[in-house]
Amino acid sequence: MSQTSTFYSEEAANRRDSILLILIVAVILAALGFAIGYGVGGTVDVAIAVTIGAVVLAFLLSAGSYFGGDQLVLSSSAAKEVDANSAPQLINIVQEMSIAAGVPMPKVYIIDDSAPNAFATGRDPNHASVAVTSGILQKLDREELQGVLGHELSHVRNYDIRFSLLVAVLVGSIALLADFFLRFTFWGGGRRSSNDRNGNGLQIIVFVIAIILAILAPIFARLVQLAVSRQREYLADASSVELTRNPHGLEAALAKIASDQDVLEVANRATAHLYFTNPIKKFEERSSSIFSTHPPIVDRINRLRQLTGDPPMDAAEFNALRGLD
Repeated sequence: MSQTSTFYSEEAANRRDSILLILIVAVILAALGFAIGYGVGGTVDVAIAVTIGAVVLAFLLSAGSYFGGDQLVLSSSAAKEVDANSAPQLINIVQEMSIAAGVPMPKVYIIDDSAPNAFATGRDPNHASVAVTSGILQKLDREELQGVLGHELSHVRNYDIRFSLLVAVLVGSIALLADFFLRFTFWGGGRRSSNDRNGNGLQIIVFVIAIILAILAPIFARLVQLAVSRQREYLADASSVELTRNPHGLEAALAKIASDQDVLEVANRATAHLYFTNPIKKFEERSSSIFSTHPPIVDRINRLRQLTGDPPMDAAEFNALRGLD
């Protein structure tokens, strides 16, 4: 099997997995809405109405994020736009990777922070932005930087920036719906108890199921969101190698950034999934391994080596990088 066909098969597998995961989140939202509607109203009509309401909520949130989410992320990260005069090498590499990816030149930003990292945002390739930290420009060589920017432009080309937005909105809608229902249930318990006594047995059963779903659904949906994010990171890694034809640059960048001890102060859990590597280090108080948005660095490197036919990391390399991401 050729290297190119291996890249394409890896990309196809990750796309299938990601689509399956987002369908699971959509089903969770619909199931939660239907259970709440039937449990409270006792009829299929009410259940369908609540389900439609949940979908409309997700649509409205999506619309707001679709048109303004990128600028909110850039502003919260204190990113400053640059051009060929202020950052010639960076602009040159972004242009190279844009041409290789077949996407329009995105806007380019720099975040004044010593921690090396980068992210892409926007709603589509025609409205995309790439941001890098000043630390990544100082600490990576040109080949490593090409690997990182190839990864980020792959996110743009693969519509990961829109895909991740959709998943985030669905997960947020589930959390909002569940929170509203639980507040209604436990702070309006007297009225609900009276209704339960007059309701049929099926309604009471579905109401209990709705409570259980309202507790578990946001957690499960968040885990699915993280799985989607990890799948898209694997896909972007494979796509970056396809664009640069240099897996060693990306591999070296992964190892170097994971080993860096500087903390990216502007990152938070809401924006962590956007970055090239997890910006929240394991030694930080805000870290959570259960809800990590990125695959382990050692897994990403070994997948790259598998694509190129290189042997996996040896024990010394593995121990040096294990647990740093």
